[in-house]
Amino acid sequence: MSEKSYKIPKNTPKTVNEPVTAYQRRQATADNASSDNWNPNVPFHGTQEEWWDHFHRIEEGHFTPWETAKKEFDTWKKEFLANHLK
Repeated sequence: MSEKSYKIPKNTPKTVNEPVTAYQRRQATADNASSDNWNPNVPFHGTQEEWWDHFHRIEEGHFTPWETAKKEFDTWKKEFLANHLK
C-alpha cells in the first residue's frame, strides 16, 4: 500500500486513547512495525486501489486448499481423540 499522510491540525488537543494518536505513534515506528502492533481502534482509510493491492498481497501468501486442510484436521482430530481416550 502506498504511504499516505493524514492532515491533522496541530492545535487540536488529543488524548492517548484517541485512534489518531495511536496512528501517529504507529507511523513514527513504521520501520519496526509488525502484525503484533495491529490496533483495531486505529482506522485504516485507503483507496480502492490500496485495498485491492492489500488483498492481492494476502493472496500471494501460503494457501492450503480446503480438501487438504480438512484431511489434515481429520487426521489431527483422530490422533487427538485417540490420545485422550486412553
